Amino acid sequence: MTASIDARGWGWRHAGRQRWAVGNLDLRIEPGERVLLLGASGAGKSTLLHALAGVQGGDDEGEETGELLVNGVDPRAVRGQSGLLLQDPDSQVILARVGDDVAFGCENLGVPREQIWSRVTGALEMVGLDLPLDHPTSRLSGGQKQRLALAGVLAMRPSLLLLDEPTANLDPDGVREVRDSVARVLAHTDATFVVIEHRVSIWQDLVDRIIVLDAGGGILADGPPTDVLCSHGERLAENGVWVPQRPAPAPVRRPTGASEPLLRTESLGIARTPRQIVQSDLDLTVNSGEIQVITGKNGVGKSTLALTVAGLLKPGSGRVVATPGFAAGAGPSPIAWKSRQLLPRIGTVFQDPEHQFIAATVRAELAVGPKALGRDTADTRRHLDGLLERLRLDHLAEANPFTLSGGEKRRLSVATVLASRPRLLVLDEPTFGQDCRTWQEIVTLLAELADEGTGVIAVSHDTEFVTALADRRLDLNLPVGTPQ
Repeated sequence: MTASIDARGWGWRHAGRQRWAVGNLDLRIEPGERVLLLGASGAGKSTLLHALAGVQGGDDEGEETGELLVNGVDPRAVRGQSGLLLQDPDSQVILARVGDDVAFGCENLGVPREQIWSRVTGALEMVGLDLPLDHPTSRLSGGQKQRLALAGVLAMRPSLLLLDEPTANLDPDGVREVRDSVARVLAHTDATFVVIEHRVSIWQDLVDRIIVLDAGGGILADGPPTDVLCSHGERLAENGVWVPQRPAPAPVRRPTGASEPLLRTESLGIARTPRQIVQSDLDLTVNSGEIQVITGKNGVGKSTLALTVAGLLKPGSGRVVATPGFAAGAGPSPIAWKSRQLLPRIGTVFQDPEHQFIAATVRAELAVGPKALGRDTADTRRHLDGLLERLRLDHLAEANPFTLSGGEKRRLSVATVLASRPRLLVLDEPTFGQDCRTWQEIVTLLAELADEGTGVIAVSHDTEFVTALADRRLDLNLPVGTPQ
């Protein structure tokens, strides 16, 4: 089974938005082609993929122009022929057991029961997930969860396979697992294949065509991978595409003052639940003007450690202690601080940007923290306008945060924390979903803040980010029982 794709002057604009997410797109993808879809953050890559899967929404959610067809039909009329794999492994796991989770999509399509389980076992074999059908999905690593989700898509036997940055939230081992699984899948299927990924090198050997969307509408480049990357490399890099062998330059650090301790941990044990200690005996010091990066495999406890240090999770054992100068009368234990005490001291960016959005517009979202602190002044408003411009969100100031692209949501989540000007930043994967230009903006901004005395703790799988910024690196070892 395979599929053709036709776009004829197609475009999509979210409700209430002035700018088109995708505009004036003319495109033909032949049955069985394998395509890497590139473009700057916000160019409309995910919008196009969701539309091809038939899940973009109706007239109440946005405005559509032109025509987009899969096998000559509106994708919304035949949703079962497209299989979509998303970024976040956890968001795609539905049921408690591996076999049931893979079977879920087939059951929704009304596949006869006698056919489902042969499809399930075949799909699991194709992605290299050699586990019992009753294996708990809660015990899977990030890479295994993503392969499980891919197996669920394959069991439905789609004619069009769509992957939206499937490795964005994975550690390097997980990236290899998913990439190798997709390679096995492509060796055994003739389905048309379209994958979005900012990091070109992961997929360029598995595709026969690269299409680059222009942020202003239409197509910036289109052709065989070698031709596109060699002939248009400089132009692509200028437009934010991560072109292999063209790394983004690291910022030059210029500290303006002496570093001083902000907080420390003493024999710290971190726990997702009171009875689930995932790391113990962690002793670290967090200093002003220093960028400390936490690395490690998926599931090792990086995010849990970040949230514990940030005063948002109770330590499983030991303690987090703020220095007197940093606490400034709030008490030594950040977990006991009230929200108004946390805001000017510790700002936290969650792994999922949507978990911290509460306002109806981007501009209002930025103003939440300053208003809570009584800082609704002309200087604060200028600061917020500067953040919008610096992080390339100014044209989206009146948009609903939940309608932004993945990369735009991440930049907004970083900006909302910076809006309150805390002395310590705790950032969970601050650069995921970024094109080369926006990555450079975030990295440069964090370097400037650290040079001015802000302390930074960042959880990251981004090796370029670690190389560019890390003054210190904490690599967490795998706890006992963590899936490999």
